[in-house]
Amino acid sequence: MIVTGATRGIPHLAALAAKKAGGASIGISPAASEAEHLGKYLLPGDKAFDYVIYTKAGYTGRNLLMVRSCDATIVISGRMGTLNELTCAFEENEIAGVLENSGKIASEIRHLLEVADKGSRKIFFGNDPVKIIDEIIKRIEANKKQEKKLHIEYENIG
Repeated sequence: MIVTGATRGIPHLAALAAKKAGGASIGISPAASEAEHLGKYLLPGDKAFDYVIYTKAGYTGRNLLMVRSCDATIVISGRMGTLNELTCAFEENEIAGVLENSGKIASEIRHLLEVADKGSRKIFFGNDPVKIIDEIIKRIEANKKQEKKLHIEYENIG
């Protein structure tokens, strides 16, 4: 399952690739309706996305909803919206993998984290997309084990 911002470019291509591989895709739109998605935002309306959720939250609200709905964020290239998604992941202490050699905003993330002087939390970097996916899966599984442990400990308190 892949979740994207229901937009063009890499998110659209990723949704198509997921479908081609037998997976499913959810697009989370900033728009309030399909008409607004297509008209105001000029976003794709093809069958790349199995499901589209119309949030009526604009881009910034959509980005936070998207990050909080996923187990991890992947940054490939990108512009301001991608940076906003990454800062949401950072502030929510979510896993995020950055494909460093992909250009645009992804090439600036390491520097921005240094300037922000707040550490990198759960953000990591790599140059191989397959290795980034493998690392994300490994980190998600580790998080799930930790969450289960915390849940069991909580149950034992009462």
